[in-house]
Formats: sequence, C-alpha cells, structure tokens
Amino acid sequence: MAAHRKPRRRPLSGSAAGRTAATLALAGAATVSLFEGAGHAEPRLSPAEVKARVDRLYQEAEVATERYNGAKEQADTARAALDALRDEAARRTQRLNTTRNALGSVATAQYRQGGLDPALQLALSSDPDAYLEGAALADRAGARQADTINALQRQLTELRQLRAEADGRLRELTARQAELSRHKSTVRHKLAAAERLLDRLTAAQRARYDDAGGSADRTPSRGTAATATATDDPGPRGVRAPGARAAQAVAYAYGALGKPYVWGATGPSAFDCSGLTQAAWRSAGVFLPRTTYTQINAGQRVSRSRLAPGDLVFFYSGISHVGLYIGDGRMIHAPRPGAPVRIAPIDDMPWAGATRVA
Repeated sequence: MAAHRKPRRRPLSGSAAGRTAATLALAGAATVSLFEGAGHAEPRLSPAEVKARVDRLYQEAEVATERYNGAKEQADTARAALDALRDEAARRTQRLNTTRNALGSVATAQYRQGGLDPALQLALSSDPDAYLEGAALADRAGARQADTINALQRQLTELRQLRAEADGRLRELTARQAELSRHKSTVRHKLAAAERLLDRLTAAQRARYDDAGGSADRTPSRGTAATATATDDPGPRGVRAPGARAAQAVAYAYGALGKPYVWGATGPSAFDCSGLTQAAWRSAGVFLPRTTYTQINAGQRVSRSRLAPGDLVFFYSGISHVGLYIGDGRMIHAPRPGAPVRIAPIDDMPWAGATRVA
C-alpha cells in the first residue's frame, strides 16, 4: 500500500505574501481608525447642553479670574515693597560711602603725621602749651572717630538686612508672577473652550444666549444712568440707598450699564465682577480689596432679608461672583464675556452671602 502523506504547504510567493500583508495592514488601520473615531468624535449637543457647558466654563473662568486678581494684587504689593527697599538701600549705600570717605581722609592724615612719638613731639615743640592743647583735641577727635567707626558698622549691618529683605521680596514677586501666568493661562483656556462651544449655535441661538445672561431687565442704553439718592430722597428709579456713599456707589453702577465685561478690568471702560464693585465704591471714597473672596470681608455681613442698595451680594460656594444690590431683589453686575454690565435678579445664581460696606 502506498503510504499516506500530508501534503506539503508551499510557501507564499513574494507577490502573494505582499498582498496578504497589505490586506492585514489595511484591516488593522481600519480597526484603529474606527476606534479612534469613536473615541474622539465630537458629541452632538443640544442648545441647552451647550448653554450648560458654557455656563460651567464661564463660572470656572471667573474662579480663575478672581485668583488672578488676587495674585496680581499681591504681585503689585511685592513690587512696590521691593522698589521701596531698593531705594532705601541706595540711600544707605550713599551714606555708607560718605562715612567711609571721611574715615579714609582721617586715616591718611594720621599716616602722614604719625612718624614721631608724642613725648618727643612735646620735647621738640617750641610751644608746649599749644602742643598739649592740640593733643587734647586729638584725643577728642579719636573718640569721635571711634563713634564714626561704630556707626559705620551699624550701617553695614542694616544694609545687609535691607538687601536680604529685598532678596526675599524679589523671590515673592517671582512666585506671584508665575502664579499670575498660571491663572491667566487657565482663564484663557476656559474662555476659548466656551467660545468653541458657542460656535456650534446658530446666530439666533447665540444672540438669545448672550441676551439672556441672567438679566431680568433689558440693559438700559449708556447715558441713562439713574441718580441714586439717600433714604429720604428716592431717585428716579426708586432706589433708596442707606447713605450718601451707598447712593454714589449705586449711581456709578448705573452709569456702567452696557459697558463690556473684560476679565481683570477695573474700569472705567470695562469691568470684571469685582472690578465693577471696587470701582463703584471707589467713586464714593471707599477702597475695597480687589477680589470677591476678600470683598466679602470688607464690611458687615447682612442677611438676605436685610439687603439695602449698595450692599455687595456674593454667589457660588467659592464666592467667585459679586454684584451691587440696587433693591427689589435686583443687582447690577458684570456677568461674563459677551454679556455687558446689566441688571439681573439675585435669584439667578447660587447665593453665598452679602456685605454692607458703609
């Protein structure tokens, strides 16, 4: 009987092998492409979902903006302190050099006159009384010279301390500048992401979103600001402020209606939220801190039921937004990019607290 043998597999020819490899590569690429496409495809969002995401991004940007404002305030303080220390160090260096020059002149004179023993000088002197008088003066001059040397040593010590303090301020300034850069990058990233989302809306949807912005009333045109007055004299909008300063702050806020929101801005042509309240109260002669989370501690806390025009009203758990209360449950505030300074109900955002400045 003939032996049964397994048929020998013939190796793929060069062309067949190439075709097989190419087929497998294309199949693999298609699979990778399929999964990559599924993983990175932009999801379709409804206008309501776009608005929700944009609102969250704007709120996160405002948190970063307030941190930027705080870091900038600290950087400005550190820079001013550093400049003052450098100026003082320069003045003390000049005084130190003057003292050194005076001591140098005395030392040179002593070197030139110090060749003879004092007893010999007395013996050779043609006027011993005059010589003894001069020696007494020299002793007093020596005492003064010792005082000068002690003063010079104190000046050196103080100057070293000043320079060490200036070095510390310089390190602080460098750290604050790095912090500024980080917060600025965060703000820009959040705002760019929000803008990309808004680009998905139609022109009409975008206009509705920008027009809403948490506004209860239509934003009055510029130049129609009310004159807020004290309690005994309500203004044309019925604003009753508890005092002249509060009235001035409210009047300033009305005058800012319609001006754009710009993060980091404190007026007079643009504002962010805390920049607006700071500028409003500055017009009344009251200087508030720069950030929301420091402004809330700038006066007496008041409950929501006791609000009066001019009070600062704060929102969100991180105290990242502030407005100026004007009465009837409304405030004037700078909402966000794309939404200018406007009137809005205080119920539009999560309540955090209120402060009465003056």
